[in-house]
Amino acid sequence: MQEVILIKNGELALKGLNRSTFEDMLIKNIKQKTGRLGEFYFEKSQSTIMITPKTAEANLREACEDIAKIFGIAAFSLAASCKKDFEDIKATAEVFLADELFAAQTFKVEAKRSDKRFPMTSPELCRELGGVLLEKYPHLRVDVHDPEVTVTVEIRDNRAFVHGNQRRGAGGMPTGTGGRAMLLVSGGIDSPVAGWMMAKRGIKLIAVHFASPPYTSPKAEMKVHELLKKVAQYSGRIELFTVPFTQIQEHMRGRCPEEFFTIVMRRLMMRIANEIAEREHCGALITGESMGQVASQTLHALACTDAVAQFPVFRPCIGMDKEEIITIARKIDTFDISIQPYEDCCTIFTPRHPRTRPTIEAAAKAEARVFDQAMLDEAINGAELKIIY
Repeated sequence: MQEVILIKNGELALKGLNRSTFEDMLIKNIKQKTGRLGEFYFEKSQSTIMITPKTAEANLREACEDIAKIFGIAAFSLAASCKKDFEDIKATAEVFLADELFAAQTFKVEAKRSDKRFPMTSPELCRELGGVLLEKYPHLRVDVHDPEVTVTVEIRDNRAFVHGNQRRGAGGMPTGTGGRAMLLVSGGIDSPVAGWMMAKRGIKLIAVHFASPPYTSPKAEMKVHELLKKVAQYSGRIELFTVPFTQIQEHMRGRCPEEFFTIVMRRLMMRIANEIAEREHCGALITGESMGQVASQTLHALACTDAVAQFPVFRPCIGMDKEEIITIARKIDTFDISIQPYEDCCTIFTPRHPRTRPTIEAAAKAEARVFDQAMLDEAINGAELKIIY
């Protein structure tokens, strides 16, 4: 009996002739995530990736915990490989599934027989193995509708596999298959969720954060680091550029009409993000904006911001309410970090009465009063690169 991990890659099966490219990227991501746990063999077959340890030290069970957070995986299971012989299948199931079956009250058996040369049909295999397990574990009863444990036998070309309940994967597409995009991350609840959602669709994240010391504290920047570390558990490595923004905000104060302050500030942020994104070969920008959540996120205000964007702006949270965003933040374990009371640069110098229906022309006119290309270049050149894992 050889323990393996069977990975079901979900929608990758729909990629036709390109499927191998997506599967290879997924395997690369798995190797990067599990490399510290030992060396593994990877085999692709019939919309499944099989992981086998190269040495006895390779930790398959801990690898399962990492695999649960890798995008591109629909489901996976720790399985036992055995001969395509019913006696060996029976013996393997009795031993390998002992802990799961002892802890359960109900079960059923499913068979997937891709090798039709196997002498037993799928119903025969289910019936015979079910009888063996009932005799071995007499406390069990069969429940074909809602069992606590589903025992699955997969008959493939070269061998058979036995496993219990499958675990759900993170879903989505393998990170890196959708290109690179720059995430504008503030430290609030929304932007880490937005980054996670786009990484789930295969986007490789590069992040930019605007810091305004002494108005923002070092703890506010560390909060951003902690948030990105949580997202990186799913997306893999994230490069973070921290842009010094104090001089720009102080230059704006007293020069920019107060009602346009936030809109103009966000336009300048977008201009800086454009430059860094182009340098880092990104194809889009990502923000955590949600329609109507604050004054700068109205339809008119977003149009004023987008007017200076040189890339498509992805806003995956745009149609979500706050509770929906918080639900995802709790799921990915960023919520408690996001609500730590350290202000980011977007919350300082906030106007008392912001314009909610600005025009692009009025916003451009307000920006012209404070625009200083040399100051923007200085901020871009002063951006500090840090790596988040």
